[in-house]
Amino acid sequence: MYSSVRERLIHLHHCRGASWKTIHRLFRIDPTFASVFTLPSSVLQTYIPLPLQRYSLFFKDLHSLHIQSMIKTYKDNHIHVITIFDSDYPPLLKHIYEPPWVLYAKGDLHLLSSLKMISIVGTRQPTKEGIKSLRRLIPPLVADGWIIVSGLAAGIDTLAHEMAIQHGGNTIAVIAGGVNHIYPKQNQQLANQLMDGHLVLSEHPPHVRPQKWHFPLRNRIISGISLGTVVVQAKEKSGSLITASLALEQGREVFAIPGPIFLEQSKGPNMLIQQGAKLVHSANDIVEEFSCFFAKQ
Repeated sequence: MYSSVRERLIHLHHCRGASWKTIHRLFRIDPTFASVFTLPSSVLQTYIPLPLQRYSLFFKDLHSLHIQSMIKTYKDNHIHVITIFDSDYPPLLKHIYEPPWVLYAKGDLHLLSSLKMISIVGTRQPTKEGIKSLRRLIPPLVADGWIIVSGLAAGIDTLAHEMAIQHGGNTIAVIAGGVNHIYPKQNQQLANQLMDGHLVLSEHPPHVRPQKWHFPLRNRIISGISLGTVVVQAKEKSGSLITASLALEQGREVFAIPGPIFLEQSKGPNMLIQQGAKLVHSANDIVEEFSCFFAKQ
């Protein structure tokens, strides 16, 4: 059916019920994944702890000619498929907890080879102070060669992508769902622009619609491909703080821009600073943090 580990993994990644742990379990049984496609259903089922109905869907997809055909269309649609075994897999991402087995990317794949990535995240409802902070940070960061990573969400994420482009920099959007289903819909034009000259990245096959649980999971990729994460504005409970927390778990730097104590959007960054995040006054505070790292490269 397939001649390589890579091809088998990509097909397996399209099967319903093939979670990260399911694929890991199968990889431990057979690192080539070859036997997965040849074992009788009753035998394979003993290795996969799925309810009967979900297992039936998994086994059906495993032998689906439609999935084979769909994967073949990706190249024509300029969708790159990167597995964890490939040389162009983002180097930092390999070292996080449960790194994605497969990534789907549309745009300039060369951006993933850079180590000089910084993620900038924040509220969907930025104030004028938050926007002003971005205007102070992003131009010098892109001038210094930093790639701006964010999540294509409304608010700070969108502004971060847009400002990076406006100032001649490069930017990567890590999305929930597949590249054929951009969320929010009002960012479709921006996503098209990123796919044309920058990069849109997902751990889900292109046809997958974004689900609520995809968003916190994709945050580990935003922080995972970056050397550090900057929280611009965020409420006390927000996805941006999840990203910051994941960055800490991954051993990455966390930066926060302080804000007025009477603003809801300041609570997240101010709390991070209390907990030890580096307070940011200017882009230089970020650049200096990594000067020793790049001196060793």
